[in-house]
Amino acid sequence: MRQFRIASSEHDDEAQMVAECLQQLGQVSGLANLGFLYCSDFLAERIERILHRLKDALPGVRWIGTVGMGICAGDREIYDQAALAIMVGEFPADSFQLLREFKSNLDQVGIFGSEQPMGSRFAFIHADPTDTHTAQWLEQLANEPAIAFVNGGVSSSRGANPRIAGTVVGTGLSGVIFNAQVSVTTDHTQGCQPIGPVHHVTKANSNIAITLDNQPALEVLKTDVGEVLSKDLRRLGGYIFAALPIQGSDTGDYLVRNLIGIDKEQQLVAVGDRLQSGQRLIFCRRDGNSAREDMVKMLLRLKKRVGERLIRGGIYVTCLGRGRHQFGENSEELKLITQYLGEFPLIGYFANGEIYNGRLYGYTGVLTLFL
Repeated sequence: MRQFRIASSEHDDEAQMVAECLQQLGQVSGLANLGFLYCSDFLAERIERILHRLKDALPGVRWIGTVGMGICAGDREIYDQAALAIMVGEFPADSFQLLREFKSNLDQVGIFGSEQPMGSRFAFIHADPTDTHTAQWLEQLANEPAIAFVNGGVSSSRGANPRIAGTVVGTGLSGVIFNAQVSVTTDHTQGCQPIGPVHHVTKANSNIAITLDNQPALEVLKTDVGEVLSKDLRRLGGYIFAALPIQGSDTGDYLVRNLIGIDKEQQLVAVGDRLQSGQRLIFCRRDGNSAREDMVKMLLRLKKRVGERLIRGGIYVTCLGRGRHQFGENSEELKLITQYLGEFPLIGYFANGEIYNGRLYGYTGVLTLFL
C-alpha cells in the first residue's frame, strides 16, 4: 500500500490554510479514507470550521485530531502561531472505526461488532486535560478485552481543548480503533533520568508522601538531589520530579509525575498522582543529554523492528516540556526521527500528557508508525 500524504500551513486565515494544505496533498486517491488533523491552539476556536472545509473537499475521508501548543509537521516543530498539519491515508474499509466520547465501555458507544479476534485492536486516542475523569476512562479503555494497545495524547491549549472524531466531540476519550488488518509498531522515550535509588512508600495520604523507606519523605528527597539543591528547594520546580516504576516492566519503565508541593515543617512531599503504601518511587531530573540518548535508543529499536518495510506514515506525540526546551530551537527532536528512520510522512503535536500502552506519561515522546 502507498505512503500517506501530509500537508501543513501557517496562514492565519483558515480558508487559505485549508487551500494550501489541499494544494500540497495534490490529487488524493479515492481510496483515502482516514485523516489526522493537528492544529495549534491559536486555531482552537476555528477547528470546527477547518474541519468542515476539509470534509467538503475530501468527502470520503473521516477525521480525528486535536489541538496543541505546538505541532509537528514532517521534521518541523511549529510554535506560537496559527498552524495546521494534516495526514491522509488509505486503510482497508473495514479496518477501523472512530471512537467518540468513550466513558465506560465499548458496548456503551456501540463501537463495533465482534468479527475480529479479541485483543486484536490498536486504539489511538485524544483526551481532555480539563476533565477529571480522563485517567479513569483511559484505564477502562486499556482494560477492554478487545483492545490490545492504546496510544495517543492529551490535548494542550492556552484556551479551549477541542477534539475531533468525525465531528468535534464533547466529554470522554475520542479517536480511532484499528483491527488486525492495520500493521503498527510503536515505542516511547523518556525525558527524565533517575537520580537515586528506588524507594518504597511506607506511609502516604492520597498524593502526599509522608515517609519513604520509613524516613521522612522530604529528607529522602534532599539526600537524592544533593546538598546544593537541598539548600534552595525552590530550584527543584521544573527540574526534579517523582517517577513511579511500572510493576512487571522488564525494561525499568516508569511514569514521571510533577512535584507539586513540599511541607518543610512536616517533611512531606506531594506529587501529581495518588500514592499507596508499598508503592515504589524514584526521584528524577529533566536532562537534555539523557533525553537525547534515550530517544536515539528508541529510534534504533524501531529501526530494527521496521527492517526493510515501508513506513507509510507516523504520528509523534511529545511533551510540552520536550522539543525546544530539551533538544534545541531548530526542530532538533523531530530531526532525530528523520536522521535515524529516514524521511516518511509524519505529523503530531506537543501534548499535556502522552499515552503509551494505555498509561498516561509525562515528559515522554510516543512514536506510532503505520507499516
